[in-house]
Amino acid sequence: MSKKTAIPGKPENNLAVFQEKAIRRTWHNEEWWFSVADVCGVLTDSPDAGAYWRKLKQRLVTEGSEVVTFCHGLKLEAPDGKQRVTDCANTEGLFRIIQSIPSPKAELFKRWLAQVGYERVKEIENPELAAARMRELYKAKGYSDDWIEKRVRGIAIRDELTNEWNKRGVKAQREYSILTAEISRATFGMTPTEYKAFKSLEKPTDILRDHMNDLELIFSMLGEASTTEIARNKDAQGFDENRSAALDGGAVAGSARRDLEKKSGKSIASKENYKQLPEAGAHKRLKKSG
Repeated sequence: MSKKTAIPGKPENNLAVFQEKAIRRTWHNEEWWFSVADVCGVLTDSPDAGAYWRKLKQRLVTEGSEVVTFCHGLKLEAPDGKQRVTDCANTEGLFRIIQSIPSPKAELFKRWLAQVGYERVKEIENPELAAARMRELYKAKGYSDDWIEKRVRGIAIRDELTNEWNKRGVKAQREYSILTAEISRATFGMTPTEYKAFKSLEKPTDILRDHMNDLELIFSMLGEASTTEIARNKDAQGFDENRSAALDGGAVAGSARRDLEKKSGKSIASKENYKQLPEAGAHKRLKKSG
């Protein structure tokens, strides 16, 4: 049975899963656009899905097929973590492309793709459905109810912050990444990239906050909520002023973290992660890496 790993309805959460294989996607023109190469990989089990799609694309162009015109070059995260232009297609385009790929999985994939689109329409009409399905997903993977509520709250706080940045002139994805890194460094002494390495999360698809324990999530929320409050109160405009607010917001969380560590005698940042959770089957505890 297929399932999504992304938080529904959020453009920045751009992974879906079909039969345990990841498919990158991005939110464009009010609908999901999927990596054609990833779809080819899922349907063909090709060891080089990119090469398979390039060859298929060349054949379709030679045959005069209009299928290729359904594709747009959109930026998706590559295995090296960088944003790279990738051939993407929406649901309609993928239905056309799938017809050119001989695969016993084609019909099942079509049903999954139709369901993804239908669920998205329902969630636009009723956003609570997205939140409910997100909770069901995390619960099915074995996370505890308490952890899930913190994760959901953290997503809401993150949304509030990014909306604030957008209103205050922070537009480019690179600027979002820099500001996020500043908050994380001030809060935990590590950027998200360094934090992932600290937790032994090697895959680009590993989402750092899905591997945080309760306290790590709480301090992440504190850093971002503080940044939002400071940016508003100071009426921060543009990248530089919002970077200053991010440093100050992260410093608030960092100070609170160090105070707790001093009084508890234990580090908040933990090497523990949830990598083993899906394999262990509905366990409620973190599994230590390595």
